[in-house]
Amino acid sequence: MKCVIIDDEPLAVDLLQDFVKKVDTLELVSTFNNAIDAVSFINQNNIDLVFLDIQMPHFSGIDFLNTIEKKPLVIFTTAYSDYAVEGFNLGAVDYLVKPIPFHRFLKAVVRAQQVLQPVANTAIAENNNAPEIEQDFMFVRAEYENVKLNFADILFIEGLKDYVKIYTTDNKFTLTLISLIKLENLLSSKGFARIHRSYIINIKHVKSIQKNKVLISDKRIPISESYKNTFFEKINL
Repeated sequence: MKCVIIDDEPLAVDLLQDFVKKVDTLELVSTFNNAIDAVSFINQNNIDLVFLDIQMPHFSGIDFLNTIEKKPLVIFTTAYSDYAVEGFNLGAVDYLVKPIPFHRFLKAVVRAQQVLQPVANTAIAENNNAPEIEQDFMFVRAEYENVKLNFADILFIEGLKDYVKIYTTDNKFTLTLISLIKLENLLSSKGFARIHRSYIINIKHVKSIQKNKVLISDKRIPISESYKNTFFEKINL
């Protein structure tokens, strides 16, 4: 994973650089001592992961996330735990409180790798020179194995902070570490729709639609106002 460090504390940057060198799957592309200088760089380069401090002079890490166009994965690195909830609401992979021990840093990196994995698999399939075959499944990391899920068997997906529950037709669910945004990007062309901040549904399994709810299996799932128009347009309603 190509990564960038953004932190106004030189000692914190040095520590993170040392940690990155110890992890073979990380490639440090650049470091910045303020978030303003990093905006154009992130927008112009393909970066997978950003280690981002929150409290920085003039332009915070949260300001940075709300400004950039290209959204890499983010691991917050901060001396304060007060912003943890806001950080996860912004889609952060993890939230590390300084001083950061290496084992916690490594755990966060593994989480980021697991989030990227389905997207990476899709990219490999798209770049293959062999005749194109429509991919109708994905692999997700659950516990200590990669579980194959057929798109047709997925009923809906529920977001739980940095984890999701993927409910299937066998009345089971798979819990995996990935963001709803990543799954939305992966599944939007496969007959799925985001209808709520916390839900993605498989349209083919919808039994009925009320004004603000859809019925899938025996579950009534809310439709939020912010997603309603897009969803209704997608199903020509």
